Amino acid sequence: MAIIRAGDALASEAPDGGDVAGDPKYWGGDRAGALWSLGSVEGPIAGETPAYIAGEVLVRLAGQLALLEREAGALLRGPGDGGPVTVTVAVNADSLDSWFAAALTGLPAGVLVDLRRADQDRSADLLRDGTAMAAVTADGRAVQGCRVRPLGAMRYLAVAAPSARWFADGVDGATLAAAPQVAFDRHDALQATFARALGARGPAPVHHVPSQEAFVAVVRAGLGWGMVPSTAAQGLLDAGELAEVLPGRHLDVPLFWQHWKVEAPTLLDLTARVVAAAGAALQPAHVRGSVAGVVAGVGTGSAVG
Repeated sequence: MAIIRAGDALASEAPDGGDVAGDPKYWGGDRAGALWSLGSVEGPIAGETPAYIAGEVLVRLAGQLALLEREAGALLRGPGDGGPVTVTVAVNADSLDSWFAAALTGLPAGVLVDLRRADQDRSADLLRDGTAMAAVTADGRAVQGCRVRPLGAMRYLAVAAPSARWFADGVDGATLAAAPQVAFDRHDALQATFARALGARGPAPVHHVPSQEAFVAVVRAGLGWGMVPSTAAQGLLDAGELAEVLPGRHLDVPLFWQHWKVEAPTLLDLTARVVAAAGAALQPAHVRGSVAGVVAGVGTGSAVG
């Protein structure tokens, strides 16, 4: 039996005469790749069937046409006539709780926003499936049919309660691997990224706390250490309610703005607002592309314990 894989020569049937498109035994776990070899779809996407891929494209196209239709209708009727234009945007929780709201100040009348909270590493998925028209994402690779703009980097500090004892003898890969972490949810890899960059290996115990306010409260209560945006952490550090795990070290996460590639005035106006708000709040980004972050700075010993 032959397995047809992406990149194989186009064929309507397998070498043994079987029906590639209709019989799963020829797909080798990758039906999308096999059908791509048959010319059925433009290219393979792991785990997605051609029907699913086509559905994403159609949903996104329908949304773009609907947005343009509403915008054109508003121009023809004049300001204030007709219904509002709703822009659906995927934004990570830390941006929502800090700088993103500034981008919405003075939003034109008749424009509504539907904000969807999504991890910065996964918000691009909402662009792909047509749910969101725009997204704040950590992925600098443009989603098909979208434009991408760098926004800057969100800086995170590794913090814990001053009374925490996990790092009393110093911070290294072993202590970071053993100390309990606090993560926003199961997609939050910031703590693991920071720990791995400093030599930690293997999974650490993790508390999952899907609320920004509760996240900080759990860290302050001494249940574990976590990565907190510097803007949210600084006041608590100054007050002595939190301490840096490794002073001088930080994690910068480059953020990008991706939006549908349509010349819709509402979307272009929102883009300008987001870029301006991010420029006023985020750190300059020194890294381009899709990365989880960069640990930088020089540690001088833990302030915890």
